[in-house]
Amino acid sequence: MNKRIVWAVLLIFSSLTGEMVLAQNSKPLYTAPLGIAPYTFRKSFPNSIPATLDTIKMMGFTEIEGGGGRISPQEYKKLCDERGLSIPSFGAGYEQVVKNPDSVIWRAKIFGAKYVMISWIPHKTGSFNFENAKKAVDDFNAAGKILKEGGVTLCYHAHGYEFLPYENGTLLDYIMNNTNPEYVSFEMDVFWIQFGGGDPVGLLRKYGDRWKLMHLKDMRKGIKKDLTGLTSPENDVPLGTGDLDIPGILKEAKKVGIKHYFIEDESSNVITQVPQSIQYLKSLKE
Repeated sequence: MNKRIVWAVLLIFSSLTGEMVLAQNSKPLYTAPLGIAPYTFRKSFPNSIPATLDTIKMMGFTEIEGGGGRISPQEYKKLCDERGLSIPSFGAGYEQVVKNPDSVIWRAKIFGAKYVMISWIPHKTGSFNFENAKKAVDDFNAAGKILKEGGVTLCYHAHGYEFLPYENGTLLDYIMNNTNPEYVSFEMDVFWIQFGGGDPVGLLRKYGDRWKLMHLKDMRKGIKKDLTGLTSPENDVPLGTGDLDIPGILKEAKKVGIKHYFIEDESSNVITQVPQSIQYLKSLKE
């Protein structure tokens, strides 16, 4: 046999063997429980909470970030328990957390939740400023202390409008640096961080374990970004098909210790897109 052919065969065999070993040794990148943000199913929950939770269970989710606003928290918790859905976190309005933190603690105890997240700081759309950020810092520190004493951690869900330049950084940096880490943590929505001009991976590295929770979503490529924290819901696309570095984000998130991830899809195609996102997550290897 021609020596060149022999060497070619050996090279191919060596390459295939290496790929097989690599495949056998590779581990799943995403190993956390599969979580869902209930806003994903905001159109179906009003029709039937039990049926919507059935769909969520059928898709393979085991965690849900709150929900159930139309029924008592006790009844909602019962429905989730029946479907094997735990509630590690839930959302609450800014005013409710600031003015009535005891009611938030009460709901958390019923849900068995460790975290409560605020997803919006009140301000005039498109004009978030230092005074808004300063007030939020004061309010978060005060409410966060009360919540912590009640066994709940306050997490602020940044929404992209906080990237207005301030001093040597942004207003998000100001909020991060002036809230007490003992009382205030953060949830990273990777879509809105990037939409506002931030770098999800860089911010995970910069602030480490201040990040406790994550919303997983992807962004349609080529869309216009700004500081409003608002865009068309149809700019949400299945994970792995958009503009975000999902593997890089997940690797860094694992390093900083995030344990609860919630897929969120605001589009009108959640029945097809959410399963695609789940399949993508399961396909990723370290």
